[in-house]
Amino acid sequence: MNARRLLATLVFAALAAVALAASATRPPNIIFVLSDDLAQGDVGVYGQKVIQTPRLDRMAREGTRYNQAYCGTSVCAPSRTSLMTGLHSGHAPVRGNWEVPVEGQLPLPASTVTVAQVLKSAGYATAVAGKWGMGMFDTTGSPLKKGFDHQIGYNCQRHAHSYFPTFLYRDGVKFDLPGNTGTGVGPIYAQNVIQTDTLQWIRAQKDKPFFLFYAITLPHGNHEIDDVGIYADKPWSEQQKAYAAQVTRLDRDVGQVLDLLAELKLDDNTLVMVAGDNGSSFEPSSAMGKLFDQAGNGLRGYKRGLYEGALRQAAIARWPGVVPAGRVSDEPWAFWDFLPTAAELAGAKLPAGYTSDGLSLVSFLRGGPAPTRDYFYWELHENRPIQAVRFGNWKAVRNGIERPIELYDLNADPAEAKDLAAAKPDLVARAAALMKAAHTDDPNWPLTGRAAARDADREKNAKKKKAK
Repeated sequence: MNARRLLATLVFAALAAVALAASATRPPNIIFVLSDDLAQGDVGVYGQKVIQTPRLDRMAREGTRYNQAYCGTSVCAPSRTSLMTGLHSGHAPVRGNWEVPVEGQLPLPASTVTVAQVLKSAGYATAVAGKWGMGMFDTTGSPLKKGFDHQIGYNCQRHAHSYFPTFLYRDGVKFDLPGNTGTGVGPIYAQNVIQTDTLQWIRAQKDKPFFLFYAITLPHGNHEIDDVGIYADKPWSEQQKAYAAQVTRLDRDVGQVLDLLAELKLDDNTLVMVAGDNGSSFEPSSAMGKLFDQAGNGLRGYKRGLYEGALRQAAIARWPGVVPAGRVSDEPWAFWDFLPTAAELAGAKLPAGYTSDGLSLVSFLRGGPAPTRDYFYWELHENRPIQAVRFGNWKAVRNGIERPIELYDLNADPAEAKDLAAAKPDLVARAAALMKAAHTDDPNWPLTGRAAARDADREKNAKKKKAK
């Protein structure tokens, strides 16, 4: 190590020690911004060329960017469940999108523990803003029963498809947006309401440790925006302009959160993490996929699949003086690591008998290596239940219980273009054994197909929509 590099290392170590010492009497604030459908390829530092994301790009320069950060699985509800509960989708109580009439999704059971409950037990103020989607307010999965003091925004995923809804919820109580009901002046963009409330909540918590789960609906469809801004004169379709503007609005709103932390002098004691909840929602050959080139990283697959393009997320962490600035990591981690990470940062313990599938990332966030583990596992129950497992640099995918296992060498073939299953029967057998071990049977999520109760709820929803 040359003298300049040694000096830089010593300076960073000293700054980190100062920051950690300063936070010894007060654990760090934790903010996790979960963007709905943000793809790696949407963000400038990941290679996006036509959508502007200056604040996320700056956040990456001031923190660490992760190239192999994995979501819980590749659709909304189960991915969020994994993030909140510390369980991968072979153990989690929600493993697919299950719509429940009249409003909401399959709720988290009462026995499930969330990050918010763990942090609340350690004295944190807690809030969820944006979209919850893990149980309506009259169920066991209500965010207000899962450790959150405050809630603002949507609960039901279907409701969250509208950016100009007639109502939102605050602390479980419905309130109207008059401009969207014909009783007020002008349309009201829901994200503006949610952002204002969120910033006010952060300001009110400045003297105590807090946890904010900011589950921003941007840029999920419907692709609606109140102002396409810098994209107004682009020779694109209205949908393309709206999508680009949604991503840039997300970028702006994250920037406002970071600016507020600086104003309140909370920067040095706040971990901020940003990630998407699943891969791109656009098929690469579609007009949207081609324009925004979300597959520009060369990865295969997108939302509702289990190839790398569906699972790897745009993910950035920032904590000045603790998370190394300008670092780019190719080491993998997954959403189910967040709960044990937050618990360690807060000095909190998990309830007796509750076991997380995750590993703490605290040392990794500070600049150390990623934790070692035997495997990463995913399953997804949308149409045909599918599975995937990564062990070392080997990745196996099974697109249905009756389908053969595919095998890829991610080190040599990150695009998963060359199936090596026929040449590596021993590794296929290992993958099969890991898939079996990682999956816990659940009557709601059989690997053989849909649960009858889920089909019944789908039929009820279909009848309701038809009646409208």
